[in-house]
Amino acid sequence: MNVTPLESWIVKRTGITHKSQEALRAYQLGKLCETLTYAKDKSRFYNARLNAIDVNAITSLEAFAQIPLTTSEDIKCNAYDFVCVLGHEVERIVTLNTSGTMGAEKRIFFTHQDLEATIDFFNYGMRCLVEESDSVMVLLPGPSYGSIGDLLKKALALSHIKCIVEGVLSDVDKTAQSIEEEGITCLVGIPMQILYLSKVKPEVFSKYIKKVLLSTDYVPDTLVEALSQNGQCKVFNHYGMTEMGYGGGVECECLKGYHLRENDVYFEIIDPITEKPVKDGVYGEVVFTTLNRQAMPLIRYKTGDMACFSHQPCACGTFLRTMEKVLGRIDNTLRINEHEIHLREFDEILLHFPDIVDYKLSLYTNNTLHVKLVCVNNNDSEALKKAITWRLREHLNFEFALIIDVTENEHSIKMTNSMIKRTIDNLGNKG
Repeated sequence: MNVTPLESWIVKRTGITHKSQEALRAYQLGKLCETLTYAKDKSRFYNARLNAIDVNAITSLEAFAQIPLTTSEDIKCNAYDFVCVLGHEVERIVTLNTSGTMGAEKRIFFTHQDLEATIDFFNYGMRCLVEESDSVMVLLPGPSYGSIGDLLKKALALSHIKCIVEGVLSDVDKTAQSIEEEGITCLVGIPMQILYLSKVKPEVFSKYIKKVLLSTDYVPDTLVEALSQNGQCKVFNHYGMTEMGYGGGVECECLKGYHLRENDVYFEIIDPITEKPVKDGVYGEVVFTTLNRQAMPLIRYKTGDMACFSHQPCACGTFLRTMEKVLGRIDNTLRINEHEIHLREFDEILLHFPDIVDYKLSLYTNNTLHVKLVCVNNNDSEALKKAITWRLREHLNFEFALIIDVTENEHSIKMTNSMIKRTIDNLGNKG
């Protein structure tokens, strides 16, 4: 088993002389203090937020953990107050509306150096799964300047790896044809869309695709099992978000969690209620601080994602930490009869059925759960509904009303062209 390529990259970029967590933590503490000083001096938001903070008193990571947290709402309300550079130095602005509502949007700013740092991470991160003989297709936004597709293509070019930026999946026939014509061996894309492609075009997927990198949303275990094709395809997970500069961490060959971009981003796991750090092995909310960002540094940013640090070293032999696979958004739950259920529980139940390529959940008043299934075919929809009803009743061992609808292969354009993470429509029970 090869050590993750991120290890040598991080050692080189940080300049640490010993491959140890102690040396890396010392580097991170120094960069955290630099970031605090920079943000306090350049950002209107952090100048006010950190006004009472004596940066010289931050002499440990424990002391840093006392710094106030930054939230998504802070960015929505004050995006331009975060910016630390002059307007002409901003090369890309990304507008996010991740809730899918008409509410305030987040704007994330990047300088040329910020984008180059992401390319650098993608270059080494992709080496965890591909080599020069591979051909990669990116089913993510592109190819506009500074998009994920654009940055990935530039990163892979540094390793002389062919890359086709197809864009977010919308025309399955066209994508399948491109895979055949270009001899694509590796796909990078959104979990549910890659699953859809594999079920609608199984012969193309099984013949050509040997590796998959899933990103932008929670990845259910049953989805990984379906894509792996009994071990014929290796399924890697990437963790990142636009706010952290797209890239955050990627799995090595062990496929047991992410090794993190620890030269550029400092990660914490906190209790979402007490906001105190939790021990390794305990799940909590992912919080990060950027270490080298020019345009828009973020300090102790609450992601809303649930994960934990592994308390076991990775079998690849690296000294780097491993973050266990993210379990999804903390608030992506619904409450039925005082029972709280997370979206991932429905993923593991519903996506286990081979015919299901997508689904939508809605919870109405009087504890009525509406499950709308999208299937490859609905030749025996009544049998499918009966099987799913039995599985849901078995797993959710309490009273609730259940409505199941089945539609055939109506993968909507709205969904396939969307980078919005999946959520539950809680229309009546706000609990």
